[in-house]
Amino acid sequence: MKVLIADDSATSRAMLRSALTRWGYDVVMAEKGKEALDILATEDPPPMAVLDWVMPELTGPEVCRRVRETLREPYTYILLLTSKNTKGETVEGLEAGADDYIVKPFGFQELLARMRAVLRRTGSDSGVIVHGPLRVDLPARTVWVAQEPISLTGKEFDILACLALDPGRVVSREEIFDRVWDEHWYGPRKVLDVHIAALRRKLGATELIETVYGRGFRLSRSARHLA
Repeated sequence: MKVLIADDSATSRAMLRSALTRWGYDVVMAEKGKEALDILATEDPPPMAVLDWVMPELTGPEVCRRVRETLREPYTYILLLTSKNTKGETVEGLEAGADDYIVKPFGFQELLARMRAVLRRTGSDSGVIVHGPLRVDLPARTVWVAQEPISLTGKEFDILACLALDPGRVVSREEIFDRVWDEHWYGPRKVLDVHIAALRRKLGATELIETVYGRGFRLSRSARHLA
């Protein structure tokens, strides 16, 4: 899913872009409010936007208000970043048309959770990946195989999401560790093989996840024939 990050801080933009890209999001960035508005006014705007409250030219709420007043379809879900956790500011942001807000400073996992929550509340089917018998709902963090729900741990789901975001592409072990485990993880690397084995067992179709020796893992290109 494409996400717009609008923030006048180059450091914040770079950090969010790096984190969201690791999770498979296609990130576009804007430094000023007018630039963000122009991106959201295109024929194919990002379905999700994260707007800083304070930006040059137009503030986050002003961008949000103009989008809601002039643009109906396609709908963009908007999160506002604010440094003040005050009732008045919260009300102002929501009345401008924001779907949610998040208070600085915040952790990336909190931002990710807020984005997912917005998609769940609005009933959006964005982020649902279907590959053969496999259906992965990224916002809701749910998985089905042949229409049967599969219960996964958080780490198992995150690994599967890495593979499902680009079916058929070989995802290296290093990339999976970067996305799923904390960057300061110093535990045994064999933990990934343990989780892959558990995933295959729970999915009930061992052919779905292929090991490409010396390179990594991928969802089987023939998985569509397993349905």
